[in-house]
Amino acid sequence: MSSDVSDTEDDVIAAVDLGSNSFHMVVATLRHGQLTVIDRLRETVRLAEGLSKDLGLAAPARQRALDCLEQFGERLREMRADRVRAAGTNTLRRVRKDAGFLSEAERALGHPIEIIAGVEEARLIYLGVAQSLPPKSGRRLVIDIGGGSTELIVGEGLEAAALESLGMGCVVKTERFFPGGALSVERFAEARISASLKLRPVKTIFRESGWLTAIGASGTIRSTIAVARETGLIASDEPLRLPHVEALIEKVIAAGHIKQLSLPGLSDRRAEVWPGGLAILAEVMRTLSIDGLIESDGALREGVLYDLVGRLQHSDARVRSVIALAERYHVDQAQSRRVRETALQLFDALKPELEMDPELARLLLKWAGHLHEIGLDIAHADFHQHGAYVVRHADLPGFPAAEQQLLAFMIANQRKRPSTALAGSASRPVQEDVRLLTVLLRLAVLINRNRSDASPAAMTIRLDARAVTLGFDADWLDANPLTRADIDRERALIKSWGYTLGVETMASPSERRAVARQ
Repeated sequence: MSSDVSDTEDDVIAAVDLGSNSFHMVVATLRHGQLTVIDRLRETVRLAEGLSKDLGLAAPARQRALDCLEQFGERLREMRADRVRAAGTNTLRRVRKDAGFLSEAERALGHPIEIIAGVEEARLIYLGVAQSLPPKSGRRLVIDIGGGSTELIVGEGLEAAALESLGMGCVVKTERFFPGGALSVERFAEARISASLKLRPVKTIFRESGWLTAIGASGTIRSTIAVARETGLIASDEPLRLPHVEALIEKVIAAGHIKQLSLPGLSDRRAEVWPGGLAILAEVMRTLSIDGLIESDGALREGVLYDLVGRLQHSDARVRSVIALAERYHVDQAQSRRVRETALQLFDALKPELEMDPELARLLLKWAGHLHEIGLDIAHADFHQHGAYVVRHADLPGFPAAEQQLLAFMIANQRKRPSTALAGSASRPVQEDVRLLTVLLRLAVLINRNRSDASPAAMTIRLDARAVTLGFDADWLDANPLTRADIDRERALIKSWGYTLGVETMASPSERRAVARQ
């Protein structure tokens, strides 16, 4: 499928949310820019329950997750989904890289899985909620209590203004404060104190951010509102308030044990993690002075889906992040344009066969060219390392962690002796692809070192295995002896990556004109 939206047939796209408690998948058709949901799947896998102290993943949780992903993968193949975006959240952020789970999960699903940062998770949740509700003026506070983390977002329209991801969720909180399933006043008090401490650093920001409406997303809040309605605490059109949550906590304590917890509107699988979620919800509402909370059908998976649609329709949050970062660090726009245009010229001339998605490869090269000098705003010495540090650690909405690390690697290795370290946690073939992209970036930086628009009138590039050959007009090379010297130095530098660099001269413009006259 091309990056343009089809006008003649439906494109099937899908979003997969790999949460700490549940895995969700939503499949939709996209035609003329309009989404129609055609299938939803949800499985409780309790992934966070299987996370050990050394961040390994216990066999039962691992198997539940893989079984679920195989089912999702089968459905995606049956429905011939053209584009699939899968996002892993808190537990997958924490699980050890050497545990090998991610590669198994990708094989089971049949698609790559992005591990997204907490702030990116918050942004996507807000997008999913905002798209599921009618437009309304004024700021909104969105709360999502997941299995391993809780996201708080304030935004207006489709744009988030304040985002936070806190390391507390219903699965983790229930395991820690209700071990064995026993329920008591004392255990709830301890769970609430713990949640309150997590909220303390962000209390002022979110209380004073000017929101008018509070909205809850995902399982804990939606289940709580359902139980409150089924038990007669609130009417169908009434928001949930803190006294209602307190009343439900009393009912939970009265049950004495999770296995005895049976309330209208509460499923058995939600009951297993509900006490920890209730403790978090009560403290969020108390700490942020939330008078009433309404629910949203939209959440992370819808946000991932709409963000994917945005990419297909050329409204990519990653592009906005790159532009904003370049502006923040006062990038020389003319120079960044020269470098990225030269880099893309080299890439398009090569059309290399890559293990990674060629479209993503081209975007990474373009973004690296755009941001390659952001470190100059910090210091000239080792500016490439300063820039890489910023990209590696900044909150960049739209970027999964893996893409962000690859981009930082390219910026760090744009000049001087390239590092032999690996580029993030990508597979070895992708590592090699990124090294080739970085070689192209290095050449683009080198060719434009004079910071002038007087670039080569004609330039060619060939790649034979790891042998790179650049072709220039003889006149241009003669007029740019510094570039020739830089190329000689570059030849020695990229040798550590196994690349050779050669230069050949082409007929000059005057010679070509003479030949044409003959």
